[in-house]
Amino acid sequence: MSSANAQTSPARNDQRALLLLSAASGATDAFAFLCLGKVFAGVMTGNLVLVGASVGAGDRAVVPRAVTALAGYALGAGGAALAEHRLNPPLSLGAETVLLALAAAGWALGLAHSLGSQLALLVALSVAMGVQAHTWGTPTTYFTGTFTKLAGRLARRAPGGSDRWVAVRLAAVVAGAAASSLVAWWWPGATGTVAAVLCAIALATRPRQPAPNQA
Repeated sequence: MSSANAQTSPARNDQRALLLLSAASGATDAFAFLCLGKVFAGVMTGNLVLVGASVGAGDRAVVPRAVTALAGYALGAGGAALAEHRLNPPLSLGAETVLLALAAAGWALGLAHSLGSQLALLVALSVAMGVQAHTWGTPTTYFTGTFTKLAGRLARRAPGGSDRWVAVRLAAVVAGAAASSLVAWWWPGATGTVAAVLCAIALATRPRQPAPNQA
């Protein structure tokens, strides 16, 4: 009985961490979109569309930002893939938290007035989202597939037992984006802190890996 309880508690804490990370991804994308040139740090499909749409619209300002976000995300995901045997989820989450905190600090200090400094902040944000996307098996940065499957099950009137959990994660993304938007309205300099704080809470509350049993 005690063994079962010991397994249940970490699982619940992992769900809490995934909710916080989902909210952090929404907050990060809102921060990037509102403050760093209307591109996304974690939604690469959106950035690809922005690059293509800029050709017809003649908006060249978005291209370097979107390409930078794409490159940063690829760097984060690729780096996490290469280091996955040496970096466990807590270490990856710690690295992500540091990157988000650095971007938040740069924005709060007013270091994003030029294109170059904005691109530097975008690199930090998108690398963090790439790391997060690769590290966690449950989607926390991209939800199109998740939403498609949920809509299909609901249309067939065959919801799964985990669909409530899926819906809550989708709501967490919206909540994180809304939080960044509200902070941007009332306290613009602190916009970047929302995602960093959410990741820090996820890191602080995530259960430690259990020690191996000594037979």
